[in-house]
Amino acid sequence: MAVGFEDYGPDCDSMRITAFLDIPGQDNLTPLARLEKYAFSDNVFNRQIIARGLLDVFRDFSNNEEDFLTVMEIVVRLSEDAEPTVRTELMEQIPPIAIFLQESRPKFPTAFFEYLMPIVLRYLTDVNNQVRKAGQEALLILLEQDLVAQSDIENKVCPILLDLSAPDSDDEYKVEAVNIICKMASMLSRTTVEHMLLPRFCELCSDGKLFQVRKICAANFGDICNAVGQEATERLLIPKFFELCSDSVWGMRKACAECFMAVSYTTSPEVRRSKLSPLFISLISDTCRWVRQAAFQSLGPFISTFANPSSAGLYIREDGTLSIRPPAQDVNSNPCQPSNNITVMSSSANAALSGSEQPMEIKPESSTEETSAEVHTKLSEDLNKNSWEESSDCCASPGEDMSGLCQGDKTAAGATEGTKESSFPGLSSGLPPAEDVFNTFLYWRPPLPDISQDLELLQFKAEKHNDACSVPCNNCVASNEIKKVLESLQEHIDDPDVQAQVQVLSAALRAAQFDSVGDCDTKKVEESGDNLQNKMILDETVVSDAACNQVQGDTLSSPASQKDISDQSSTSVLKSTDSEEQHRGTSVFLKKEQENNPPFEDDKSKLQDIIPQPLLDQYLSMTDPARAQTVDTEIAKHCAYSLPGVALTLGRQNWHCLKDTYETLASDVQWKVRRTLAFSIHELAVILGDQLTAADLVPIFNGFLKDLDEVRIGVLKHLYDFLKLLHADKRREYLYQLQEFVVTDNSRNWRFRYELAEQLILILELYNPNDVYDYLRHIALTLCSDKVSEVRWISFKLVVAILQKFYANSASALGLNFINELVVRFRHCSKWVGRQAFAFICQAVVEEECMPVDQFVEHLLPSLLSLASDPVPNVRVLLAKALRQTLLEKAYFKSVGNPHLEAAEETILALQSDRDQDVSFFATIKLKQDNMDNVTIEKQN
Repeated sequence: MAVGFEDYGPDCDSMRITAFLDIPGQDNLTPLARLEKYAFSDNVFNRQIIARGLLDVFRDFSNNEEDFLTVMEIVVRLSEDAEPTVRTELMEQIPPIAIFLQESRPKFPTAFFEYLMPIVLRYLTDVNNQVRKAGQEALLILLEQDLVAQSDIENKVCPILLDLSAPDSDDEYKVEAVNIICKMASMLSRTTVEHMLLPRFCELCSDGKLFQVRKICAANFGDICNAVGQEATERLLIPKFFELCSDSVWGMRKACAECFMAVSYTTSPEVRRSKLSPLFISLISDTCRWVRQAAFQSLGPFISTFANPSSAGLYIREDGTLSIRPPAQDVNSNPCQPSNNITVMSSSANAALSGSEQPMEIKPESSTEETSAEVHTKLSEDLNKNSWEESSDCCASPGEDMSGLCQGDKTAAGATEGTKESSFPGLSSGLPPAEDVFNTFLYWRPPLPDISQDLELLQFKAEKHNDACSVPCNNCVASNEIKKVLESLQEHIDDPDVQAQVQVLSAALRAAQFDSVGDCDTKKVEESGDNLQNKMILDETVVSDAACNQVQGDTLSSPASQKDISDQSSTSVLKSTDSEEQHRGTSVFLKKEQENNPPFEDDKSKLQDIIPQPLLDQYLSMTDPARAQTVDTEIAKHCAYSLPGVALTLGRQNWHCLKDTYETLASDVQWKVRRTLAFSIHELAVILGDQLTAADLVPIFNGFLKDLDEVRIGVLKHLYDFLKLLHADKRREYLYQLQEFVVTDNSRNWRFRYELAEQLILILELYNPNDVYDYLRHIALTLCSDKVSEVRWISFKLVVAILQKFYANSASALGLNFINELVVRFRHCSKWVGRQAFAFICQAVVEEECMPVDQFVEHLLPSLLSLASDPVPNVRVLLAKALRQTLLEKAYFKSVGNPHLEAAEETILALQSDRDQDVSFFATIKLKQDNMDNVTIEKQN
């Protein structure tokens, strides 16, 4: 009676199908005939087992072409089985069978395309859900392995997917089709995706019937953008992305926020700034909490897409490590990121210094300030056109200046239309037209009211004071002198000391401009074409005397310093009658500003021109406790996680923007936030450089050293990476603190001590032999006595590395003292574990060749050989290994006439006759191997 698969039960799954087919039976059938019999059996279980074991069947029948074709026909017939489970089992075997056929392609070059590929395509439209899913997974695997021909993709696969995703297609089929289209896009060529799949994907993004389709499109939008490239993304996909970001279903907006970085990565800097930035702001202020949460999590990664390695002075190597770019390559290749570090200055002063760069304006908080600030920004665009021509003439004609103000106002009145076409400056080599310059005030604010009549009145009154402009302006001369000094400092702007001087000079320049405005208000109307603050103060003095202080506050960037700066500006206007006080010498004023004007430091903390300022403002707000209540309880952790990327984007010259945020995160009550910072502080140190690291990161690093073990482990894992960035004198301060790592909150946390030993091996190169002997030696010996064997073994390697450090730096005296201490501490240890450690240390010393051989045989070898009489077999086993596998293999001990060779051989002979089998085995295993080699050679002879 024939045996069936069901008679074996569950054990049949682990049994090769071909082994069962070879079992002799009463049916007298060949294995191939028996395969066909069970493949079409009425028992579903038999058919499932055959489908599951098809790969083994192909391997056993692939030697004969006729048998192979018979098996292939059985597979085709089995694919038409009425039972869905059989078809599913068969489809799961298609990918491994296809790989096997690819390896055997010389025998069967067209088997896969003629027999198996049609099955995969047919299963994409199967009526059973499980079969379709199996077919989709198989197709993706085949595409990933590059087993499907390009012609089949274009002529067979894509047409089927397009039919399934058609508007009149079944909803379930459509959802599955769009899902597989999105997943396979990254596996196809750009041409195929752009011409065949991209039009349908754009249609599906606007599918108004099924929100599931739109959600899949939103979730995979970044992959599609990456597959089609920048040109197609900006031309076709960005409009669709805008639609999805404003979808009525919050799940769509959340999916868009999650993939925002991937979309931004494939766009140009212009699109990223002018279109994606405001779009992201709308997501980050969404009414749905889940959308805001996803947006804040993606904020840091999105900001990182603005990074420019040239301006940051850093780059990422192929192995993923962050490195400093050599000075010859550290040039600013992107004009939108100025090479200078002047961050606190007026718009006109910046234009006068850099010619084409303009600072990024900062969004004020109050709605009243928005209108005034918007006037300031639009006027800045018009006036910067002629900044170079007007800067040489301090007292230009008031009538001409007022007409310029009128033109600026007319332009500002059409701000709504201008925002649609604005772009960020500096992305091309030349200075872009004023109407194309991107600025946040125009972009985020409503249109301005028409104030042309007020400006005409101002112009009329100003003409009456035209004659008063013949008096030269001392403050304008001072301003020009300050500008010349600032220009001379640009070559050394990376130096923090120079940056401080630039900060003071910028403050002096601003104050000098304010002073000149006060004089023009009382005696004459004098304006410099490159001084925007003067025009604003003169404008607002006539229109509304009470609003003067507010406008001056709006022209500055930092909300925290608006009050102080506004008070200073008001004082400048009120004291305008005292001309001698207003026209002090430049040197005296600079000294006073440097000593008594701290508000400009807060102003500096807000200015940068690398990324749109609203993005940075939102990122800095992630440390606000209110965000944890309204957005996400772990929002601070997300902020800490992405902070190195944001810092890399802004560059070390803009570290002041993040310093307060970093200090806030470092003192966060949640240890997970501090732990995240601890794991990345070494990368941040590379970004900031040694000076900023010593000033700002070292105090935080010291705090982490005394934190919880969960935080300390982050510092410990990259301790070497951080210490090597410090100066030698600063690095030496941590020698004593390293001992604190030996003590942990939980003594069972042995991995902490293991990591310490690994880091100390690397840290040895950072200190001189005397420091190693005085400080690190004690830590190594303490770890060698640890209760956990893993910690002890890695500590033995540390001891060997210390010895190597001594002898490599010609500190033989320190090395000899350390050897004597090792002999006393381990060779004569009362515990066998210590004596075993001594044998291991000696073996490692010989393997690493970390000391001269004559020193080893004189100071360590006698103590090592004396372990042959140790009462503990484990010690003698390690001694046998050290002698047979390491010591006697060195050329020194193989030389004839070596006086120490005889002693080593006598010890080996004694160990070979040891009463313990393990000891004798390891003492003779090398000898047996040599004898086997000799026997082989004799047989060959």
